[in-house]
Amino acid sequence: MEIRLENLTKVFTDKTGRETRAVDKLDIVIESGKLIALLGPSGCGKSTTLFMIAGLEKPTEGRIFFGDDEVTKLAPEKRGIGLVFQNYALYPHMTVYQNIMFPLENLKIKREEAIARVHEMANLVGIGELLERKPGQLSGGQQQRVAIARALVKKPRVLLLDEPLSNLDARLRLQMREEIKRIQRETGITTIFVTHDQEEAMSISDQMVVLNFGVKQQVDAPQEMYNHPDNLFVAKFLGNPPINVIQGEVKKGTLFADKKKIGVVKAADGEYPVGLRPEDFKVDPEGFEVDLKETFHIGRDTLIHFELNGTDVRALVDSDDVEIGAKKVKLSVKKNKIHLFDKESGSIVSHE
Repeated sequence: MEIRLENLTKVFTDKTGRETRAVDKLDIVIESGKLIALLGPSGCGKSTTLFMIAGLEKPTEGRIFFGDDEVTKLAPEKRGIGLVFQNYALYPHMTVYQNIMFPLENLKIKREEAIARVHEMANLVGIGELLERKPGQLSGGQQQRVAIARALVKKPRVLLLDEPLSNLDARLRLQMREEIKRIQRETGITTIFVTHDQEEAMSISDQMVVLNFGVKQQVDAPQEMYNHPDNLFVAKFLGNPPINVIQGEVKKGTLFADKKKIGVVKAADGEYPVGLRPEDFKVDPEGFEVDLKETFHIGRDTLIHFELNGTDVRALVDSDDVEIGAKKVKLSVKKNKIHLFDKESGSIVSHE
C-alpha cells in the first residue's frame, strides 16, 4: 500500500494562543511494501506525523492518501492500520491469546478464521508457546511481539510503530530490530517506524525520512543519506563518532584548512563549513601533516585526535599505519568524501 502525504501540516495552539508548528508542509511518498523510518531529534514532529497517518491527530492542513484513497478525514478504525505504541498497551488481565484475539472480536471475524489468524500471527512473531500467559509473565521483548501480533492479526494495510524499541535493554533492542525487519519482509506490509536512534533507523529501514522542527530534511536510503547528506543538519545527525565540521577555504578548486591542502573540490572560491567523517581519513605519505594530540586503539582501527583551524578533529585509521604515542602523521581524505556546505543555508554545495 503506497502512502502519500501532501502538504501535511499540524499546528498546536496553547491556552495563551501561542502556536507551535509541529509538522510543516510535509510531502512524502512511501512506496508499497517498504519499511520507512521517521527519524529526528525529540520534538521534530515524527510521532505527530505518525499519529496523523493513524488518524489519532487531525491535520491543520494537507492530505493523506493510502493508495488512491484519501483517508485524511477517515476515522482510525476505518483506515486499515495496525498501530504499536511505545508502551505496547496490552490488557494486563487478558492472556496473550485474548490480547491478540481482541481486535478480531471487535471486527466480528468468524471464530474459526479468528483462531487460525491468532495462531498464525503468534507463530510469525515467535510467541506461539506463550498464548496462555498474561503480559505480566512476559519479558519486554515478548510483550512487544504480542503487540505486533495484535496489530498484524487484523491484516492491516499499513503497520505503524511508535518508538517500539525504546523500553528494551540494549541486547533486546538489537534482537528485536532484526525481528521487526524479518516480520516486515515476510508480511510485505508497508511499515512506518518512528525512532530518534539513527543506528536503529539505518539498520532496519529501506528508506529514512529525517525531520527537524517539523520540516523534511532528506528522504533517502540509509547508506545513500549517510554518504550524501543534503545539508549540514543531516550530516551532523548521522554518524557515530559524529562527522567533523571544520572551516575551510576553496581557492581555484583546492580546499585548504590551516594552510594545508585538504583536497580538490568543485566549488567557487570562498569559505565553507566542511564535513569530514572520521572513517574517511587515511594515512598517506603524500598527504597533509598534522600534530597528534591523542591516539587510541579501537579494535583494528586507531582513533587519532588533532586540530584543523582551531577545531578538534577525530579520525579513524588503520592501526598498522599509526603507532600509539606518535607525534605527527600525514593524512589525506578519501575520494568523494569531502562535504562542502553553504555558510548561510547549510545546504550541500558538493561531495568531492
